Amino acid sequence: MKAFIGMGLLGSNFVKAMIQKGETMHVWNRTAAKAKALEADGAKAFDNVEDAVRDADVIHVTLKDDDTVNEVLETASKAFKSGAIVIDHTTTSAKGAIERTKTWKSRGINYLHAPVFMGPQNARESSGYMLVSGDQQLIEKVEGDLSKMTGKLINFGPQEGRAAGIKLTGNLFLLSLTAGLSDALALAKAHGIETQEILNLFSSWNPGAAAPARLKKISEGKFDEPSWELNMARKDAGLMLSAAKEAGANLAIIPAIADVMDQWIAKGHGNDDWSVIAKDSL
Repeated sequence: MKAFIGMGLLGSNFVKAMIQKGETMHVWNRTAAKAKALEADGAKAFDNVEDAVRDADVIHVTLKDDDTVNEVLETASKAFKSGAIVIDHTTTSAKGAIERTKTWKSRGINYLHAPVFMGPQNARESSGYMLVSGDQQLIEKVEGDLSKMTGKLINFGPQEGRAAGIKLTGNLFLLSLTAGLSDALALAKAHGIETQEILNLFSSWNPGAAAPARLKKISEGKFDEPSWELNMARKDAGLMLSAAKEAGANLAIIPAIADVMDQWIAKGHGNDDWSVIAKDSL
């Protein structure tokens, strides 16, 4: 029997998929109605988290943050079966994941952090990506079940907290991407360009496809072989800022990027590839 703590959009869809695969699922959520709703799918809901995890061999967790995970697991631990495995899919700090692994190991409980790049539909369809790192023997023991929950299980090796750090890094990129799209739409609006026209552009020219090559170029540090000089990129950023200002549009990301560009130009890197602004991150 397996238990699942946290019946938000991700957790509830994980449970539905696991039931469909023949698993017996005990579920709990602070808002009890969300757990009760899953009884129609075949889950057994409990009002107390201790009752939900009692006798469970594996306990999955999808909660809000480090503090919530710590609080709920501490309460649930009163009924943990000796040797139980806790698999935490919550996006947390790397420090928190490391500390929980150590703490629960000292108490005879196996804790594994397995964050995901998955939305509710991915959880329902068992697609997307799940990340793990840490005790390789433990990962080997559960990788079969975890692989059934996702399209791809990615093992980042024995270092505790590595999966958590990589998940946050990926999320940072997603936040930056969305903010960049917001700026692009604001600039398009300033020029009287409809959103559909930008969609049409991106359907033919996909800038996201260049991300791996751009990252490779940055990691190689060959900034003196420019494909787009920093001076020219800064000129374009200035045009963007001027057009937005004239239209009364607010840009969130470009002003900060322009400031960083100015700092690197002042250091004498104006003729380098514009990606030199990432040099200090290497």
